[in-house]
Amino acid sequence: MGQKKDLTGSEKSKIVRYLAEGCSSLKVAKLLKRDHRTIKRFTQNSQQGRKKRVEKPRNKITAHELRKVKRAAAKMPLATSLAIFQSCNITGVPKSTRCAILRDMAKVRKAERRPPLNKTHKLKRQDWAKKYLKTDFSKVLWTDEMRVSLDGPDGWARGWIGKGQRAPVRLRRQQGGGGVLVWAGIVKDELVEPFRVEDGVKLNSQSYCQFLEDTFFKQWYRKKSASFKKNMIFMQDNAPSHTSKYSTAWLARKGIKEEKLMTWPPCSPDLNPIENLWSIIKCEIYKEGKQYTSLNSVWEAVVAAARNVDGEQIKTLTESMDGRLLSVLAKKGGYIGR
Repeated sequence: MGQKKDLTGSEKSKIVRYLAEGCSSLKVAKLLKRDHRTIKRFTQNSQQGRKKRVEKPRNKITAHELRKVKRAAAKMPLATSLAIFQSCNITGVPKSTRCAILRDMAKVRKAERRPPLNKTHKLKRQDWAKKYLKTDFSKVLWTDEMRVSLDGPDGWARGWIGKGQRAPVRLRRQQGGGGVLVWAGIVKDELVEPFRVEDGVKLNSQSYCQFLEDTFFKQWYRKKSASFKKNMIFMQDNAPSHTSKYSTAWLARKGIKEEKLMTWPPCSPDLNPIENLWSIIKCEIYKEGKQYTSLNSVWEAVVAAARNVDGEQIKTLTESMDGRLLSVLAKKGGYIGR
């Protein structure tokens, strides 16, 4: 028995018209003198729609495509693997393969956060570097404040989880659940406390000076020798509470004035070695995505982490200043990283 002919285009059009008029598939088969099963098969295929051709995933790319991907990754920092491969017109490569290919030539990084530097900022940074190029930085007391929250920085709560295990629950709270303001200093190989700013106190000129009086001067500075006080250079950044006329005059009455008070260039956290100390402490207190339930608990974690920082680590930070100054001059006042 010979194979029956497929439905013609004319027959398909008639089937659609008859069905639209309310005819059953059996009646359509009789009108067209076609087998009922043929009509039913056509209607079923029409309802399912035409199957799209599925492209098989590619597990490899050519050497030429690999070179294109490498160039695209260099030109498109922070782009996704999909965007990089699409820019090279390479399709059909699954995400796992794309990431494996990119892992050999790139790393997943976050964008660096840094203050904007204009021409004036760069000139002031160069002038600052030239002024202090011959300074004995072992005599400089580097100070700064840091705020620590109960939840820690976003994106730090990541890590490997075994197969079959569920990810631990992480609390979501506004503004990280609140936080504690911490002040500290480093000089040579010594860490100056840290000290905790009283909860709810906003540091303006008056409260900043009172805070230094109650903590730094009474609890640490007064214990130092006369020769140390004579040679020490006090560094603070350009926060309004630090550089106001009130604060400047108050520090002068404490003997910290003129050459004993370091001038600081604008937008320059990369030049302050204590910023690196804050990074060390934060990495310790927020490791493995740790969160805290009270301000006292996060403060206790800061104190414990600070005690674990040894003198050699602090000495490495303070001794890095000569290199930082040379880097600023080499980059014509540009940002040097930390």
